[in-house]
Amino acid sequence: MKAAVIQFPGSNCDRDMAVALEKSGADVSIVWHKDAALPKGVDLVAIPGGFSFGDYLRCGAIAANSPICNAVVDHANAGGYVLGVCNGFQILTETGLLPGALLRNAGLKYICRTVGLKVETSNSAYTEGYNAGAEIGVPIAHHDGNYFADDATIAQLKGEDRVAFTYTDNPNGSRGDIAGILSENRRVLGMMPHPERAYEDAHGNTDGQRLFAGLMAQLANA
Repeated sequence: MKAAVIQFPGSNCDRDMAVALEKSGADVSIVWHKDAALPKGVDLVAIPGGFSFGDYLRCGAIAANSPICNAVVDHANAGGYVLGVCNGFQILTETGLLPGALLRNAGLKYICRTVGLKVETSNSAYTEGYNAGAEIGVPIAHHDGNYFADDATIAQLKGEDRVAFTYTDNPNGSRGDIAGILSENRRVLGMMPHPERAYEDAHGNTDGQRLFAGLMAQLANA
């Protein structure tokens, strides 16, 4: 399985993401934001956390207009898998691959700690390694993680079983306690918490490991 990790000026979780994917069995390439094309044969594109372009304008807005994002959108529209974490989630909403927007945290403060998540669905490549309803611990590190969408979009996400994760104790004011959502074809996941930071025992827990393991298993059978 081949994975591409996109690197922007200000990315700070690209190496963490690449290591988690490599340890899960993927052949990983780092792709610079000014590249116009993805490596041939890529199965998964991962957009990591960080502060792309210093979070100027809206978080992710400048990055979403980088040359590589045209290729990412084409990859997703062709049925490819895309994982966006933290700043990556923000970028996915800015490209239109996922609905809604990420606003300033309700408390207007940067938050960096491990939080409880509830797995809302096991019906996706990203969550099939968990049981629906399971609670896991995954770190967050964001200032703009407050997920917002209008009532109709929230109802649609819930009605179509596209809410992947919710917070057990909402840290940022996200509507519906939403921590991660899926695209209509369930192949694009955006989430604010960092599963790549909960991969090894040295991180404090390995609850993120099953996300990558389940994804790799799905890709192997694709």
